[in-house]
Amino acid sequence: MKELINEISGFVWGPITLVLIVGTGLYLTLRLGFLQFRTLPYALRLAFSPTRQDKKSKGDISHYQALTTAMAATIGTGNIVGVATAVVLGGPGAVFWMWLSALFGMATKYAEAVLAVKYRVTNSKGEMSGGPMYYLEHGLKAKWLGILFAFFGAIAAFGIGNMVQSNSVSDAMERSFQIPGWVTGILLTTLTGLVILGGIKWIGRVTAFFVPIMALFYVIGGLIIMVMNFDVLPGVISLIFTDAFTGSAVGGGILGTVIRYGVARGVFSNEAGLGSAPIAAAAAKTDYPGRQALVSMTQVFIDTIIVCSITGITIVMSGLAGSGPEGGDLTAAAFSMYLGDVGGFIVTIGIVLFAFSTLVGWSYYGEKCFSYLFTDKAIPYYRIVFVLAVMYGAMEKLDIVFGISDIMNALMAFPNLIGLLGLSGVVAYETKKFLKVAKEEKLEAKKAKQAS
Repeated sequence: MKELINEISGFVWGPITLVLIVGTGLYLTLRLGFLQFRTLPYALRLAFSPTRQDKKSKGDISHYQALTTAMAATIGTGNIVGVATAVVLGGPGAVFWMWLSALFGMATKYAEAVLAVKYRVTNSKGEMSGGPMYYLEHGLKAKWLGILFAFFGAIAAFGIGNMVQSNSVSDAMERSFQIPGWVTGILLTTLTGLVILGGIKWIGRVTAFFVPIMALFYVIGGLIIMVMNFDVLPGVISLIFTDAFTGSAVGGGILGTVIRYGVARGVFSNEAGLGSAPIAAAAAKTDYPGRQALVSMTQVFIDTIIVCSITGITIVMSGLAGSGPEGGDLTAAAFSMYLGDVGGFIVTIGIVLFAFSTLVGWSYYGEKCFSYLFTDKAIPYYRIVFVLAVMYGAMEKLDIVFGISDIMNALMAFPNLIGLLGLSGVVAYETKKFLKVAKEEKLEAKKAKQAS
């Protein structure tokens, strides 16, 4: 059974899926005129500076809270464990392809958020509901694709966004602090329940406070290592770029292997194209779909270009890839090589915090998928089962659960990509409309500043 699931997982996450995801990002990049590069500074200002539109627009949470909720779900163990796996199996050049997939993925994430806000609806509780299932139904007029996406998403949330994460926390705590799995399970279950039972507004408040702290904690540790070894940093960057086109660090020098693992781990980490993050974007207070979409786009930049790079560069710099340790142990060994026991502590705490944040973020994605299938009345039951699954994940071996959820995670991408390609004209129209408004706002702000 395990072997069959692994074979199916390997197929659905194979070259065809990755080419479709990256290809969609490339197509949207071209159609939007390289929007992600032209507007990134403005997008970052929008993300971290409250605007007057936040207060007067429809929605449940602010631009920033929608961003941190999405980041909570994507900044997870993949940033530590997944990147380490990519470097071991694909070589240093995998980091370059991870970067490249993220740059195109920013356009994908932007398009997802535009459509999520454009086609969102108000549910029976007066809250916003949106995401691929809604733009597939109301935009593409293909409700059956929306149902497929919601089905895959609701199941994937229990694995990749729940039990797999609690299992990672349990393993890390037992390995580093000798804390039994059942103790970790009780604490994690309680904390998760306290957060998610309060709904999106409470999730938004928690992630707005929690996500920046956990990300900075890990990033600062990595930056200290780079500053300490600044003299070798140019050589490490050069190696990453060189190996990206030669594959010389991989057994047999297979370039395709470098590209595959770099792109795959980038997609696993930032989830661009999978359709998860637009569910959070739909809840944001915003007057134009394009405004929130630019904010959502920055999530890929922060997740992959910043956080994943810390892991990748540190491991390549250490030279430990392929020497024995793998996954989180390899990242911990690389950090410990430069920072001693403190380095291992940073990675362990990083795994714990990242995994918990993923639990919180994916709980919202899962319940929205479930409510689309079974109405909003089903949400309380989903939350209860989701919280109980956290405890199970912390105490059991999850090879089969991980494999099934991994398959569901990949299958989410197919209906979502169909929606993105089919509605790309809507994305282009909404983009043109908002950029015109943004230009006018900039001129007004300039005149106001000169007048004062």
